[in-house]
Amino acid sequence: MASSMAIKTLATSPFTRSTLTKSVSSLVRLLPYSTKSDDDDAIPTAGISRPLSDILKELNKKVPDSLLKLRNEDGFNMKYIPWHVVNRIMNLHAPEWSGEVRNITYSADGKSVSVVYRVTLYGSDAEIYRESTGTASVDDTGYGDPVQKAESMAFRRACARFGLGLHLYHEDLL
Repeated sequence: MASSMAIKTLATSPFTRSTLTKSVSSLVRLLPYSTKSDDDDAIPTAGISRPLSDILKELNKKVPDSLLKLRNEDGFNMKYIPWHVVNRIMNLHAPEWSGEVRNITYSADGKSVSVVYRVTLYGSDAEIYRESTGTASVDDTGYGDPVQKAESMAFRRACARFGLGLHLYHEDLL
């Protein structure tokens, strides 16, 4: 299983907050609905980007039961968060996140496919990423194609590495 962690401060990035703000502010001035203010370079960014510690605190909160789904796997019922719900939670609490498929690999016998997925959070003070894998059987035709299933699993697991939905793995201990 692939696992990776990294933290990179934005101070060394060519796209620091001030550079980004100036670029965006010049675009905002071109929009017909923008209003001229005393400070042309001022753009309200407080609601967009926050420190990583604030983002991680929100992602570590318990996901309401109303958003969970139940799946029967090998006779056991498992609660899980559908990928589209995870996507919405990420958009709400970490609006500047990004995700990408890093690798797709079929097993030597061609019976399964594995996907490595990376999720990156961009805070006002730093950026951090997590990677995880998801694997699906090629023979399982219950819903969606195998690559789609493996990608969805890898995406949810990468988000869980930030704490999102992690409480589901420890419910029986509570």
